Amino acid sequence: MSDAQIAQHALRCLDFTDLTDNCTDQAIDALCRKALDLRGPVAAVCVWPQFVKRAQEALRGSPVRIATVVNFPAGGEEVDRVTDDVQEALSDGANEIDLVIPYNAVRRGDLAIATEMVEAVRDLVDQERLLKVILETGELKDAKLIETASRLSIDAGADFIKTSTGKTPVSATPEAAEIMLDAIKISGREVGLKPSGGIRTVADARLYLDLAERIMGPGWATPQHFRIGASSVYDALIAAIEGRSTAATTGAY
Repeated sequence: MSDAQIAQHALRCLDFTDLTDNCTDQAIDALCRKALDLRGPVAAVCVWPQFVKRAQEALRGSPVRIATVVNFPAGGEEVDRVTDDVQEALSDGANEIDLVIPYNAVRRGDLAIATEMVEAVRDLVDQERLLKVILETGELKDAKLIETASRLSIDAGADFIKTSTGKTPVSATPEAAEIMLDAIKISGREVGLKPSGGIRTVADARLYLDLAERIMGPGWATPQHFRIGASSVYDALIAAIEGRSTAATTGAY
């Protein structure tokens, strides 16, 4: 596929994100306008919980979904607090919940608390809404831990497993994504993958799309099964679709 074709594919699988610490109402308005670009639209916008209502107003009547984050980015272990936050986000209009797993608990071998949290949130995220579980693979580091967290999340009811928050020194890597895809394939379940963090170029997007298609089969990487969590890659994708060459379209991961 050409860069323009890859960019078009990636744009439609994009969770267009603004989780900056200084995010404003005006920034959310701009994010939503771009999300509705005719060359897309993107799959979803991903915003802080306090901006869910504003995004809902801006995207009303469109197919763009609204994702928000909980237990983010620290991956705490207070299940009741997390479920309260989820209920509030859903009542505000969120269609998708991106939950950070208690990854420190996973690292020390306490899988029960991680399972309890994912299952508790799964019970709330029902109907046509999605639960994406963030593993924070850059902090888990070890391949066996990434596999364990993937299997745990899938078994507890995740609709997607997601690599990272984008708030740690190491975010998405092809190595982590491959482990996660293998876990999805072995499970036999309808679970998607969301690489997130550090994806800035068309070459980065191509790498993850190719990986997903190689492991899961041609045609698998659609918005129903595959998302890219990113903010800065948007302009590179648009440039490639328009046939403009920039450093961001041609750079490699």
